[in-house]
Amino acid sequence: MILDTNALSAFFDGDKELLEIIASAQSLHLPVIVLGEYRFGLKGSKLRKEREPILLAFAKTCTVLPVLESTTQTYAQIRHQLKKAGTPIPENDIWISALALEYSQPVVTRDTHFEKVALIERITW
Repeated sequence: MILDTNALSAFFDGDKELLEIIASAQSLHLPVIVLGEYRFGLKGSKLRKEREPILLAFAKTCTVLPVLESTTQTYAQIRHQLKKAGTPIPENDIWISALALEYSQPVVTRDTHFEKVALIERITW
């Protein structure tokens, strides 16, 4: 399963419901986009010094998903479909969706707009 940024935040906050979902996962995936968003959030956080080493250690236990040339094709298709349907979603979430489709993984998130992307399985808590 792929963790969205809000799932990663909830994980580090120790959200019990989310921890149960993660415990059931065969594997965890972190898109580079999620790592970037979370690191950006840490820049202004009081918890930065505490959380940065934990993030590095956690990322080593996950498969970090890079954006490849093949990802750009899936991204373009998703963005085109969303534009055609008049249902845009945040740009970074289109990239995360493209990775989810490319790697055939559900997205763990509280963001309902992932439901606008065809064939994305959203897991929430």
